[in-house]
Amino acid sequence: MANAAPTLAAPAGAADAKLHRIAFAVMAVAVALAPFAFYPVFLMKAMCFALFACAFNLLLGFGGLLSFGHAMFFGGAGYFCAHAAKVWGLTPELAILAGAGAAALVGSVTGLLAIRRQGIYFAMITLALAQMIYFFAVQAQWFTGGEDGIQGVPRGKLFGLVDLSHMPAMYSVVAVIFLGGFLLIYRIIHSPFGQVLKAIREHEPRAVSLGYDTDYYKLLAFVLSATLAGVAGATKALVFQLASLTDVHWTMSGEVVLIALLGGVGTVFGPVVGALIIVTMQDYFSQLGAGVTIAQGVVFVICVLAFRRGIVGELSRVLKRSL
Repeated sequence: MANAAPTLAAPAGAADAKLHRIAFAVMAVAVALAPFAFYPVFLMKAMCFALFACAFNLLLGFGGLLSFGHAMFFGGAGYFCAHAAKVWGLTPELAILAGAGAAALVGSVTGLLAIRRQGIYFAMITLALAQMIYFFAVQAQWFTGGEDGIQGVPRGKLFGLVDLSHMPAMYSVVAVIFLGGFLLIYRIIHSPFGQVLKAIREHEPRAVSLGYDTDYYKLLAFVLSATLAGVAGATKALVFQLASLTDVHWTMSGEVVLIALLGGVGTVFGPVVGALIIVTMQDYFSQLGAGVTIAQGVVFVICVLAFRRGIVGELSRVLKRSL
């Protein structure tokens, strides 16, 4: 009987991995076929927000750190990418890398200031720093364009060869970035580093007693999350050829929290489902004006009451019971 536990545990982990592979294959096929049925710009927006939510979920769902300031990485990278492409004349891949690098730098500074605090104090520090970035974006017209933002951002040619002004080419690039970013996050979650993050989330004092430098792991998770959020924001700036104050406003930080909770915090595919639902509501209910916010609130309340673990979290629980 002593050897029974490992034997029983292995198939469960193998079953989860198999389900994840099947779900990813279905998602990849859906991403490839969706442009034939839906407007590509809508799909690209959904993928950008899905990658943003996955990056946020890496920090909250697996690191246990609630940030109210992730808009500074998403929107800040968008501004940096747009400026690099329009003013500096960088190619799209370099502009996206520049935006991601700027997000990583801001994330490093923010993380060093915030990770020594926990709970609401951590969240308030990130919110305060994000507001500083927002006011910088409003005032620094020489870089951000102020309230007008940066408009008419050229998409350019990827590696000097692929013209991204053509919709199929732009869609393909966004799809590759989204799927690649998703796989990277999946690998991080299931790596030894990801297991330590989960241990810190569950019981940080115990992780410290085992000899782990928890501040180092939390800082690294914060920077990784900020960088991937920056990739999403920079990509969105090229898709819409625009960087605006909306993406650095505090409401964007709240929106990504809503997306993660709706889909399922701590699940792999939850942020993707949550992003698809929210973007769909924003797009198809846009004629309601301010009513979109009310509709989102109603959906959120219903999901919190009916799906305590989020949509994907509850579906996973049902599947595990039936298997």
